[in-house]
Amino acid sequence: MYPALAVLKALQDDEERLRKSIEPKNLAQPDIDEMEVVWVGGEGGIEVELLRGEKVDFRAIPAAGVHGVGLNALPGNLWKILKGFFAARKIIKQFSPKVMFFTGGYLAVPVAIAGRTFLSKMQRPRILLYVPDIEPGLALKTLSNLSDEIALTVEDSMKYFDFRSNLHVTGYPVRPNLRAYSREQAQQEFNLLPHLPTLLVFGGSKGARSINRALAAILPQLLIDIQVIHISGHLDWEEMESLKEQLPDPIQSRYHVYAYLYQEMDAALSAADLVVSRSGASVLGEFPLFGLPAILVPYPHAWRYQEVNARYLEENGAAVVLQDDELNNKLLATIQDLIMDLDRRKRMGQTMTKLANPHAAENIAELIYERTSLPAPGRI
Repeated sequence: MYPALAVLKALQDDEERLRKSIEPKNLAQPDIDEMEVVWVGGEGGIEVELLRGEKVDFRAIPAAGVHGVGLNALPGNLWKILKGFFAARKIIKQFSPKVMFFTGGYLAVPVAIAGRTFLSKMQRPRILLYVPDIEPGLALKTLSNLSDEIALTVEDSMKYFDFRSNLHVTGYPVRPNLRAYSREQAQQEFNLLPHLPTLLVFGGSKGARSINRALAAILPQLLIDIQVIHISGHLDWEEMESLKEQLPDPIQSRYHVYAYLYQEMDAALSAADLVVSRSGASVLGEFPLFGLPAILVPYPHAWRYQEVNARYLEENGAAVVLQDDELNNKLLATIQDLIMDLDRRKRMGQTMTKLANPHAAENIAELIYERTSLPAPGRI
């Protein structure tokens, strides 16, 4: 969702630069007065709220996954996929796109199939796929076989596609305007004490219960020497808020807990000296952008995707990996060791910064824009 939003903003905000980007490549300028965008999302998804205020035509279709679902849910999910396919065909017929851009997810598969098979060969849109995680999941592997070109976050992903010729390493597109705060402004946003180190803890929009519970057990010890910004997720919000009320007065003000942050997330990342989080694809873009050393806890039920992301950052010296079942025994010592070792944190932060690609959204926007000037692929 967020990478696609970042690319959308790059397409909308800098069309003059995009036009100039294709001139050295001797490509014809796209025959369009203004780029039109249709965003296809799932029914009942979060896109409607996040796209509010954006200049984009949003269309919702039925969507469901099949990987890892129970047998009882499988027939209903397959029916939703079929309905999504026919809904996508209708949208494609109305819109007749020149380029289709996907960032993965099970919703993208029926839309991509509709784009490959519904229009004539000479009308078929070019399909560009962006792979956020280092190792592609089942949906992304399926989409890669339907795509004309594939954008990757890091070069290490190439091995999962047999080093095909249609690969582009673009970086991870971070959400728009993510780095809007100075460190001092960020500290003021959360009423932080400038002389204390700041730990940021989060596990995604729904939170991570194992991380929340492990943090809860060690909070009184942590807050003696540091302050914590904790994004608990909505599921554990009431429990963590209650925990704050039970903390002793001298340290209670050092614990800043929120159910969810969106606009303020850039302030949280700017203020932090160290982060504890899951290792979804966003850690490959957001933590490097802020040069933020990390303790990563891969979600144990997400196949290998988060593990591969975490190990990539660890092997590059930018992060430490803890397994989910190690949290209760190792989280406190790992945090304390890193917080107290300023030189090590500095080295990790510098390494993390070297992994950043702040122009990733613009890189992908250029790929999309260039493809609007090319003829249809003329094949299925």
